[in-house]
Amino acid sequence: MSNKKNIKRKTDLSTITTIKLLEETKLRIEKLREHKRESYDDILRKILYILNVVREDPEKSKKILERIDELRKRMFEEEMRQKEDLQREMKNGDSRKEEKANLRKEVRKN
Repeated sequence: MSNKKNIKRKTDLSTITTIKLLEETKLRIEKLREHKRESYDDILRKILYILNVVREDPEKSKKILERIDELRKRMFEEEMRQKEDLQREMKNGDSRKEEKANLRKEVRKN
């Protein structure tokens, strides 16, 4: 019978809820995101973890925040590289289309 109670508790803890946030709060939370697919739940749990660590070891929490900052910088740089690569590919694709169109025109002339 105690197994059933444990199962029920686990189910209750995994219930998904909705919370209301101001847009500013949402943006501040997103600044702690380490990767694109990190959920808000993950971010909030991280915040709570850091707050608990601050009480016992402020230096350790500072290192955690510095690591998050470094990961965010890397994520931003990678996004910028991907955008630049995509823009280059699009430009190359456009110039190839133009080349093909010019070849067709030349073939039609001959």
